[in-house]
Amino acid sequence: MKVEEFAKHMGMKVLTCADTLDKEVEGMYICDLLSWVMSKGKKGDAWITVHTHMNVVAVALLAEISCIIVPEGIEVEEATINKASKEGIAILSSEKDAFKIACEAGKIL
Repeated sequence: MKVEEFAKHMGMKVLTCADTLDKEVEGMYICDLLSWVMSKGKKGDAWITVHTHMNVVAVALLAEISCIIVPEGIEVEEATINKASKEGIAILSSEKDAFKIACEAGKIL
């Protein structure tokens, strides 16, 4: 399913521009250790992380992540949102915690 459809179904707020919503979401990865995500994240994964700095965009690009999900209403830095939009990486925001997001996503992916 496309990032746009995934975000709508999950009730998530899209923080980046519309051009970032066309990738396929094929799985999910939850991790806050960036080097671990680079080595273990898979192409097409939606990635849940509490990190909001620009490094997450670089990691998402390297791992070919479909979108970044920031849980618990954590505010994302404007510079990160701008960089993600420029690089074509969607950033989604949710008030839910990572466990609830993963459980709900598991039912639709």
